[in-house]
Amino acid sequence: MTDLTKQRVTGNGAAGAKGSMTIDELARRTGMTVRNIRAHQSRGLVPPPNVRGRTGYYGDEHLARIELIKELQADGFNLEAIKRLLEGAGGSSSEVRDFSRALRAPFEDEQPEILDADEMAERWGGRTDPVLIARAEKLGLLRTLGDGRVEILSPRLQRAGTELAALGVPPDTALEVAAQVRTHARRVARVFIELFLESVWKPFNRAGRPEEDWPKVREALERLRPLASEALLAIFQQVMSEAVEEASSREIQRELREPGQGKRRASRRGKRRRR
Repeated sequence: MTDLTKQRVTGNGAAGAKGSMTIDELARRTGMTVRNIRAHQSRGLVPPPNVRGRTGYYGDEHLARIELIKELQADGFNLEAIKRLLEGAGGSSSEVRDFSRALRAPFEDEQPEILDADEMAERWGGRTDPVLIARAEKLGLLRTLGDGRVEILSPRLQRAGTELAALGVPPDTALEVAAQVRTHARRVARVFIELFLESVWKPFNRAGRPEEDWPKVREALERLRPLASEALLAIFQQVMSEAVEEASSREIQRELREPGQGKRRASRRGKRRRR
């Protein structure tokens, strides 16, 4: 993309800069058929060319617009939704492009790690269970690539799993914990998504999606990411401290109410191990 992608549609909708590509050249550059380009023009998705003589010429604005349409279609937007987005942004490809990319930007800042079968086995006590691998893949923790290779989507989470294994937690139990945490995390994520929709997007949409407010909406979406992560971590730390305190206090009080019970249980466990 060049700086020309930030130019607005002007006058009768033709690109502000004079184009130098014919429609056949534009089709080759974008990988789209001439027929589809004309169909997008008839829908108002692509501005008309700059006509010189009897030939229409297309420029970077047209190229950027078609690339944007393809990008949004790949994300699941239909042509009518794309048209409404463009109309709401005053025809600016750059505003819609920036917003859609902010919408799709990943929350995580980790780089996935690819391991082969031997490396996986080494990290998990010398062996790997295909059932557990399948379970982890279903949970979105990893992705199998074939040839015995596995892509670890969150190395940080993988390290937490190996630490749990070092503490004696079986892998299937660790995966069950991950499944429960994921379920609760989805609920928390929905809270923040609803917050954005109700407080930012819906008022913006009711106002007719004013062109000048698109940057504000995009900025709100971008700021939501670190705010959500920081708020969740801060609240979790508080709740974890409270839970540990409550659990330890409860356990100590139980032992005080039942003197000797702990020793007898430990003795019975020791006898069973000796057998």
